[in-house]
Amino acid sequence: MRLKLTLAYDGSAFRGWQSQSGGGTVQDVLAAALTSLAGGHPISVHGSGRTDAGVHALGQVAHTEVPDTRGEAGFWLSALNATLPSSLRVLSCVKSARDFHARLGATGKTYDYLLWTGSVLPPLEVGRCWHVGPPPVLSQLRRAAALLEGQHDFQGFTAKRARMVRNTRRHLRKVTVTEKGSLIRLRFEGDGFLYRMVRMLAAAMVRVAQERSTLTALRQRLACRDEDFPRQVAPPEGLYLMHVSYAKRELSD
Repeated sequence: MRLKLTLAYDGSAFRGWQSQSGGGTVQDVLAAALTSLAGGHPISVHGSGRTDAGVHALGQVAHTEVPDTRGEAGFWLSALNATLPSSLRVLSCVKSARDFHARLGATGKTYDYLLWTGSVLPPLEVGRCWHVGPPPVLSQLRRAAALLEGQHDFQGFTAKRARMVRNTRRHLRKVTVTEKGSLIRLRFEGDGFLYRMVRMLAAAMVRVAQERSTLTALRQRLACRDEDFPRQVAPPEGLYLMHVSYAKRELSD
């Protein structure tokens, strides 16, 4: 039986999503819990994408194949949440189509990046947002957001890794900026994201809104013509994977 899992986790408790030698990742912990509940039968789990160490999720999606003999989806939901650490929770667990794939079937993702602009960071916000100063100008953040929307080649907004993707064009369907007191939320909705792309976009937007750079420089970097633009990466603790979308036909059996 193939299951679609929707997960939430506190990224500060894990070494990221992707399995690593030594364990301690979300994928490792979840697979170990599934294997234990399956009576020791090895169970693997596949996520919609990787999140780095420190990055949080409120809507990560994964799929797994479990024995039919262990019960329906409701059993796995309650049993997993009774087994997993409190920093990782299964929000929903449903039987999916046999060919459902959490990564390959995804049609879009939504990320939030949180900024704290007050002079003092409250203790309960530590590890939950990026404490920035001086406070970014809200109108400039919104101008930068509007500039980033649409289809672009985002090669200037991805960190290098051993295996680079060939196609760096992505469609940012919507970038919004909202403010509530000292908290600013940057929301990025797109068809897909490159490695550390959201964190680099957030950092670039803040630079512009702090008047340490300009919209012209941002536009040049977006056009892949400004190699001198600092490739700052915003801290991981401000980033949240909020939602992964799928075509309806991907979800039903």
